[in-house]
Amino acid sequence: MHMRHDPVYPSRRSPILADNVVATSQPLAAQAGLTILQQGGNAVDAAIATAAALTVVEPSGNGLGSDAFCILWDGKELHGLNASGRSPAAWDRARFPDGMPYYGVDSVTVPGAISAWVTLSERFGNLELATTLAPAIRYAEDGFIVSPVIAKLWANAAETLADQPGFAETFLPGGRAPRAGERFRNPGAAETLREIGRTRGEAFYKGAVAQKIVDFIQTNGGAMTLEDLSLHQPDWCGTINTGFDDVDLHEIPPNGQGIAALMALGILDHTDIRNYGPDDIFAVHLQIEAIKLAYRDLHAFVADRDNMTEVNEEALLDPDYLKSRAALIDTTAAIDHGVGAPKRGGTVLLNTGDASGMMVSFIQSNYAGFGSGVVVPGTGVSLQNRGAGFNTIHGHPNCVAGNKRPMHTIIPGFAMKNGQPLMAFGMMGGPIQAQGHVQLLLRTQLWGQDVQTAACAPRWRMIDGLEVACEPTMPRDTLDGLAALGHKITVESPDNAFGFGGAQLVHRLPDGGYIAGSDPRKDGQAVGF
Repeated sequence: MHMRHDPVYPSRRSPILADNVVATSQPLAAQAGLTILQQGGNAVDAAIATAAALTVVEPSGNGLGSDAFCILWDGKELHGLNASGRSPAAWDRARFPDGMPYYGVDSVTVPGAISAWVTLSERFGNLELATTLAPAIRYAEDGFIVSPVIAKLWANAAETLADQPGFAETFLPGGRAPRAGERFRNPGAAETLREIGRTRGEAFYKGAVAQKIVDFIQTNGGAMTLEDLSLHQPDWCGTINTGFDDVDLHEIPPNGQGIAALMALGILDHTDIRNYGPDDIFAVHLQIEAIKLAYRDLHAFVADRDNMTEVNEEALLDPDYLKSRAALIDTTAAIDHGVGAPKRGGTVLLNTGDASGMMVSFIQSNYAGFGSGVVVPGTGVSLQNRGAGFNTIHGHPNCVAGNKRPMHTIIPGFAMKNGQPLMAFGMMGGPIQAQGHVQLLLRTQLWGQDVQTAACAPRWRMIDGLEVACEPTMPRDTLDGLAALGHKITVESPDNAFGFGGAQLVHRLPDGGYIAGSDPRKDGQAVGF
């Protein structure tokens, strides 16, 4: 990779260069993955250790009740894993006359993250699952010191979720969220992690932990059954991809929003974006317009893959169709393409690479920070609110129904070049994720920025219609120019950096090893040896 270090953006960090790397949003979790690599684990073992530690040390973005997705290069080929859970069998439109709830037991779908850890470990891991979970168990049992960004998100969540079943008991010791610098323990999570390791996940889906989850949900009026949990299976789904020059961006197929990044990139391929620099007014304008068009289709057609009968992924990624969409972009003015406004969420992302060449892009999430707010007493299991990803529109492919996956925001990203792995990357943060994938890919591949420069660079986020949120670090000339084109620009406060996601990138170097970067908007870091 040719590394360019200009321009220099605020919060500039140096990338890390090493033969074995981990990049994620919390330093203790990154070091957990690194520890497993030093013990003889591979990139998959390190990813599992990091993911497990994140459920403990970054509960504001994920937990044991999360969903997960993964793209990995095993040294020979690329694999895609969809471990997202389905809705309880009893769900239907009649259950939700007022629309889908955002919190509470009726927002909870089957959690799939644990099944991802087990499946990845069984197929690709070098070490026993219990070994990879040891750092997470230690942090849960002995406690960890809460980091600043996570402390702020925790306090924000406490205001909303304090009354949800089980939340205060586990996550508000002494009646409040722990502050940065304070120690937090979660002994229930430690015991659950031990059971997951001992039974290779059976306890979570069919055993004692599963029974506790179901009993608590049903006691509080929910519909999930033990059968809903026991029937869960992750799917080896492969990847879908779109090319831009000599690089192919790979994403997980629907039910995720990754297809929107592919559509936007395919649309941009038919524009003159190559004529501009990374922070040029027209480069940003073209990206915003392409994202608008992609998100319009995302919210109209994308759902559980089995329910996309009217318009499927092949139709959405058809080159002629994307060329026709590109023709709708006015290079001189912003257009309201009627985009919907998805909600923000909480997610964690991690990327690993080892000296053998194995690379992993892994993402897991509770959706809205702590998810539903429902926490099963004594287990440390905070349950996601992915049911909020459904709608109740009759006939829509993403309409709520039983045993169905909702449309998902979380997406791992992976770039390939000439059939070889190039970059495991992604961006946490709800609706910015697909938008962020496009921004990161163009910055690193079209404009030659190194991964840390790309992570630090100013971002924009399409909101709704002509509305676009931008970071205050974006050049003033660019902001003024976008406004002149008709974009309704909001410059968000640096205190709202959470709205611009958190990037993690691991890029392969031509002579072996990796260059890795981690987003300064989060507490995390890239580490290696």
